[in-house]
Amino acid sequence: MKIAVVAANGRAGRLITNEAVKRNHDVTAIVRQKNQTEAPKVLQKDLYDLTFDDLKEFDIVVDAFGVWNPKDMDLHDSSLMHLADCLSDTNIKLFVVGGAGSLYVDDEHKIQLKDTASFPAEAQPVATGMGEALEHLKKRSDVQWVYVSPASSFEADGLKTGDYTISDNEYRKNRAGESKISYRDYATAFVDALESGKYNQVQISVYQN
Repeated sequence: MKIAVVAANGRAGRLITNEAVKRNHDVTAIVRQKNQTEAPKVLQKDLYDLTFDDLKEFDIVVDAFGVWNPKDMDLHDSSLMHLADCLSDTNIKLFVVGGAGSLYVDDEHKIQLKDTASFPAEAQPVATGMGEALEHLKKRSDVQWVYVSPASSFEADGLKTGDYTISDNEYRKNRAGESKISYRDYATAFVDALESGKYNQVQISVYQN
C-alpha cells in the first residue's frame, strides 16, 4: 500500500512509519523538519499547507499529529478537520493516532474515561481537545476514517511484546487488571489494523494482553 504519515517525526509517527517500511509498504514521511524516520520518501511540508493534490496518490494517510500545551488544544480539531477536508469524498482512508480519554466505560456509551473521577487532571486538556476532534470526525460521512486509541497507560519506553489485542471503543483492562500498551506494540497494532482493511468510520483501541 501507499502510505503517507503526517507528523512522522513524532514518537508515535516515527514508530508507525518504520513499522510500515519494515513490512515493505510504499511509505512517505510528511514532516516539517529533516526526516528522522526510515521512510525512503519525504514530503517536507506543514500539515496545514497540505492539499488534496499532495495526498491523492495514497491509499492511507496516517495522522500522527499531536500537541500537549494546554493553550494549543484547538489544534487537535483544526488539524484533523483540515486533513478530513483534503480527503473528503475520496476512497483514501484516514487513520488517526488517537487518545484513550474518549473510550467508553459503560455499556450505554454515555460515560467516557476522561469523565471519570480517577482520570488524571494533568491529562484532561489533551483528552478534551482530542475528544472534541473525534466527535467532529464522527459527523463526517464524507471521509473514510479510523481512530485508533491506545490503552490508558501509553508507555513511551515500553517493550515491544507482540502480545496485544485490537478491540472496540470501550475501555478495557488486561488479564492482570491493567490498561496499558507500549508505543512499540501500539505502532505494530496500528499497521495491523490498516493492513486488515476491515475498519471504517469507527474508533478502535489497542491494549496489552
